[in-house]
Amino acid sequence: MYGELSQAELAAELPFMIRVDRAHVVMLAERNLIPVGAARQLLACMADLVEQRYRPLLSRPAPRGLYLMYEDYLIDSIGPEVGGALHTGRSRNDLKATITSMRFRQWALDFSEQATRLEGVLLSRARAYRSMVMPVYTHFQAAMPVTYGYYLLGVALAIGRELDAVQAAAEGLRVSPLGASAVAGTDLPIDAARTADLLGFATTTRHALDAVASRDVPLRILGAATGLTVTLSRLATDLQLWSTTEFGFIDFPDRLVGGSSAMPQKRNAFLLEHVKAKPGQALGSWAAAASTIASTPFTNSIEVGTEAVASIWHGLRAAEHSVLLSQVLVSGARPAAARMNECAVAGFTSATSVANRLVRHGMSFRTAHHVVGDAVRKAVAANSTILADFGPPGWLDDIGMATEDLAVLVRDHVFGGGPGAFDEAHRASVERWSTHRQWHQRWRQEEEEAVVALTDVVSAITCRAGETT
Repeated sequence: MYGELSQAELAAELPFMIRVDRAHVVMLAERNLIPVGAARQLLACMADLVEQRYRPLLSRPAPRGLYLMYEDYLIDSIGPEVGGALHTGRSRNDLKATITSMRFRQWALDFSEQATRLEGVLLSRARAYRSMVMPVYTHFQAAMPVTYGYYLLGVALAIGRELDAVQAAAEGLRVSPLGASAVAGTDLPIDAARTADLLGFATTTRHALDAVASRDVPLRILGAATGLTVTLSRLATDLQLWSTTEFGFIDFPDRLVGGSSAMPQKRNAFLLEHVKAKPGQALGSWAAAASTIASTPFTNSIEVGTEAVASIWHGLRAAEHSVLLSQVLVSGARPAAARMNECAVAGFTSATSVANRLVRHGMSFRTAHHVVGDAVRKAVAANSTILADFGPPGWLDDIGMATEDLAVLVRDHVFGGGPGAFDEAHRASVERWSTHRQWHQRWRQEEEEAVVALTDVVSAITCRAGETT
């Protein structure tokens, strides 16, 4: 950030910067690289800035960026010997890389929590509607009977895999870049592991050049989040189609629809269109960031650390909005059981089950396919949906199909992951949801413990009054 900065801009970056500075000052004092008295003055000046919500910086120009403006303020406030000691053993390069990782870490934890909540909503609704029969479609034609809960469970499984990818990508944020300095580490005896621990990182970088040159982890997180938005766009496409008058499968409450400025009868589920559009923004941001990074030297650079990262943030915000909108849409959607069942019957979705029953009574599948297909054609011609009336007398009774009740047929589909095996799939999905939930809960706890540890050690230093060396 350059030029004259607003309070919002300062509030977005400085809390991370000051947190890193506190950890760095503690480490420098512990390693005897700066006097404890100097450390105390630096920490007190930072605390005063936080107390004043960074207002003393608002009137200061930042032609060389936020960090140097902020450092100049420290030097002006407590003198060059003390204020100028802050930057010992580091560079803006590793500082910026560290702040970037911390900001993405916060986003990843928040996003994981919201995506896990969406996964939970899908699983909850899946269980609630596990017996609500509806037709599943292939090529936009009614195919076989399933249930609305079974459909939602399938989406939940896909979302769970995408969330696996987001969390796996975010594991790369556990490595602290601090200590890499400008590009090749430092010959000062710093303790990078100490600052990593105080800042909530699991470990420190093993290669300084890689630490300041690379932004592959945020790019990978965006790629995984983009995959999640793609799945949600497919869900939104189905819900939008099913909410049309022609289908009438889904209804949304007034709070989730919008009217028309000209047509008073319209109830537009417009939020679904936002969800459908988000993959374009996320994917475009990934392409912009990757294109910006491509063909840059493998070292610290503005193109990678600033410009590409700005594009990544735009895409991540799109993914976040997609998840939040999907939460309210899935939870608010009201399925119409009678209409769903009616369309499943009208679409002859029992036909495959009838053919399979003939196979179990000795007929080849291709022959059974033709027999049932002929019965369907006759039923359509007669404007009927009862297959039993369009074959040899009692032909379905002979194969043990006294009823064409779709709910019964659905329950029989227990093999190959069919809706009859709902319980097993749902149970496994709930266990996976619990794993996703534990992932961000554990990491948040580690983050909170690091904040407490840093606060305690800063307090111990600032309370050591009278110490100047």
